Amino acid sequence: MKAPNGKAAYKIFIVEDNDLYAKVLKRQFENDHFEVSVFYTGRDCLANLDKKPDVITLDYTLPDTTGDQILAEIRGVLPNTHVIIISGQNDINTAIGLLKNGAYDYITKGPDTREKLSNTIRNIYQSDQLRRENEYLKEAVKEKFNFQKLIKGNSREIEHIFDLMEKAANTNISVSVTGETGTGKELVAKGVHYNSKRKSQPFVAVNVSAIPEGLVESELFGHEKGAFTGADFRKIGKFEQANNGTLFLDEIADLDLNIQAKLLRVIQEREVVRLGGNQVVPLDVRIITATHKNLQELVAEGKFRQDLYYRLLGLPIMLPPLRERGNDVILLAKYFMDEFCKDNAFAPKTLSPGAKSTLLSYPFPGNIRELKAVMELACVMSSDDLIEPEHLNMVSKDNVNNLLAAEKTLDEYTEEIIQHFLTKYNHNVKMVASKLNIGKSTIYRMLQNNQN
Repeated sequence: MKAPNGKAAYKIFIVEDNDLYAKVLKRQFENDHFEVSVFYTGRDCLANLDKKPDVITLDYTLPDTTGDQILAEIRGVLPNTHVIIISGQNDINTAIGLLKNGAYDYITKGPDTREKLSNTIRNIYQSDQLRRENEYLKEAVKEKFNFQKLIKGNSREIEHIFDLMEKAANTNISVSVTGETGTGKELVAKGVHYNSKRKSQPFVAVNVSAIPEGLVESELFGHEKGAFTGADFRKIGKFEQANNGTLFLDEIADLDLNIQAKLLRVIQEREVVRLGGNQVVPLDVRIITATHKNLQELVAEGKFRQDLYYRLLGLPIMLPPLRERGNDVILLAKYFMDEFCKDNAFAPKTLSPGAKSTLLSYPFPGNIRELKAVMELACVMSSDDLIEPEHLNMVSKDNVNNLLAAEKTLDEYTEEIIQHFLTKYNHNVKMVASKLNIGKSTIYRMLQNNQN
């Protein structure tokens, strides 16, 4: 298994003098895609500690040493390596002594030894993976999550967003981020977390809409082994992973009503019980949610629980679409252009006046994400150090220019768009409202005005 910090693989040492048993364990863990090495003596194991194993399974009785002695030497060289003692002796005093001296677990040999060992290693791996991801992320974001470095722009709208982010970071209030797709909602969530008192704790992001419906509950709350068909081992849910830190629930509007009720209970009680279990796990988690949909309208339509809506609302931050941020478009374009040129060893490029005008006149329905793609392609298409309008490949640029040539009022454009979609969807007001992300009342009001 690949480790998130770039380490080649997750390494397991098996120290066991029974050749057959050692080979059985080796095959078992290699099937789980771990990198496994077998040693038949304590001396051989110690001689290879420079390979820095993540886990060592250690037979307590070896031909050349005892479990106590080799555990002490391993701990002296690799204090962060997890050592699991496997022993034929069911001696509670021995077990307690080894655990006090740094052993991760003590497993007595028996019919279920392999299963116990497999579960223990799986839990260690999951815990290490999360820890390493957090360590890697902390190193990567030391400077990155300054608000101004995180979100590029100096428009009045973005300055207001910075102000709200600072207020959120200084408290534990829940935060609800709304905005069109591609406006940077997850960046806001990370900015709040990494500038708060929780910055040294986990930031766990979950895209609710990307999880298959039947797995959402297990993904969020975890499950015990045997909780359902296919639950072959305990799984720690996202809430537990984010404990003491921040849980970012993206596309929260897509959460099923049944799961909404369970989510509300977890938030209210500040505790979670894994599926199939009865252990209560206390929680201290900050919740940040995001959606591009209108939650108030979904509440009115009965698609989102009102009580959950008010639990999650907290400090609302509404991100403006790129088309409303004025000259930020040019600032962002230059930033993406400079980053792409640097990453690809291109000579620096500049925007021509015509290119700037083209960028400022385009509405960018895909927002910042679209602008980034446009600028990267422009850098490739430009043969010299100047980006011209013909290098800017906006999918609907010609259609938009033709549409804007009519110079209608905003209300006239809005009516024309709504009428187009009403015709397309056979005057299904609910569907049109969903497609355009507007309220049904807006459509009914327009239809009524046209009749008067």
